[in-house]
Amino acid sequence: MGVKLGILGLGTVGTGTVQLLLDRTERHPLLQEIEILRVGVKSVEKPRDVQLPSGTLSSDLTSIVTDPKIDIVVELIGGLEPARSLILQAIDCGKHVVTANKAVISRFGDEILNAANKAGVYVMLEAAVGGGIPVVQPLKQSLSVNRIQAVTGIVNGTTNYILTKMQTQGSSFDDVLSDAQRLGYAEADPTADVDGWDAADKISILAAIAFGGRIKRDEVYCEGIRQVSQTDITYAEKLGFTIKLLAIAKREESSPLAVKVHPTLVPIDHPLASVSGVYNAVLVEGEPLGQVMFSGPGAGAGATSSAVSSDILNLVARIKSSPFNEKANGKNAKPQITCLDPLLASAHQDYCQIAPMSELVTRFYARFLTKDQSGVIGKLGTSFGNHGVSLESVVQTGFQQDLAEIVVVTHDVKEGNFEQALKEIRTLEAVDSIPSLLRVL
Repeated sequence: MGVKLGILGLGTVGTGTVQLLLDRTERHPLLQEIEILRVGVKSVEKPRDVQLPSGTLSSDLTSIVTDPKIDIVVELIGGLEPARSLILQAIDCGKHVVTANKAVISRFGDEILNAANKAGVYVMLEAAVGGGIPVVQPLKQSLSVNRIQAVTGIVNGTTNYILTKMQTQGSSFDDVLSDAQRLGYAEADPTADVDGWDAADKISILAAIAFGGRIKRDEVYCEGIRQVSQTDITYAEKLGFTIKLLAIAKREESSPLAVKVHPTLVPIDHPLASVSGVYNAVLVEGEPLGQVMFSGPGAGAGATSSAVSSDILNLVARIKSSPFNEKANGKNAKPQITCLDPLLASAHQDYCQIAPMSELVTRFYARFLTKDQSGVIGKLGTSFGNHGVSLESVVQTGFQQDLAEIVVVTHDVKEGNFEQALKEIRTLEAVDSIPSLLRVL
């Protein structure tokens, strides 16, 4: 008896998933056990790049998630609604769910996972983070015996492409963004990418898995790349760094968890520094393993459909190896998963305590425009010293519109102390502006 799928959405990822599932030559033999029973779309009449049997397509998505013949619902429509409601309906009907929807999981994961645990079904979400990079399952399974200390990732291909092009071509943010939109690497409305929202969704999911507690998405600090200038990229390079949008989840001993997204100066010898273009990478640090990095294509039909299909195959394996319950279901009995695998299901219920940004310790890069007066660097140093900020380097780099340009890199400092120092510096008569503030890894 085959495992029957109901797929919601036949866009880029949905089409790629259907094509992969139907093209079974030299792939895992379990694909032979899969039947795509129904596919939900907005318009049945629209031309498609895949051929499906007559009657497979339907615009009634609710009828798909409630169809008693369907074993697994694959949600690929994206967005918050109706995706959330459809996932919950599928769970309520006893169906397993595969989703690539990071936004709905990061915001409504507690509701969805609680419902799944209660119903005894799985919610699989490998494709929600990192495209085709296998990172969710390794965190749940292969790395589960490690005490995770940090998860640091480049998890948004659009911003990584923009920053890479700014560095290699010397172009401005606006010019590279326009180019990325023309090539299809950036959406017409790039807000979710360039303002860091997409990366924040993803790190909240990874942090929950890595640290064994749920994450409140609105507590994740989020800063995008709009303020990163070509000037900063040039200075960073001279100082031995490259600038990346990093998503970070980190715990220092017994302290609350730090979960944040922001542009960061990364040392050029760091493993993440060489991840360029639309590629993604996730660096996991744990004890006793040390460091392990997962990298590869972070988006696109091929990458994401690979992750979606691997989740489907995982579920098919568990369904096919589960016992039949003929007493409950008669001669049309179907395999029933009677006990969820704790390495695949969501076992945690409590929320992680998230540390406020003011309490976190990091290094900073700051660029100042000051009046061309003697003693300005000394005044900056005094203000920093008044608030316990130790400086690693101070360089006067030149002039910009008759203003001296000074670049400062600090040692580790508590963010609250650094902000207090800046508050004092902004009152100095010699300081015209602070055009750039970036964190240093």
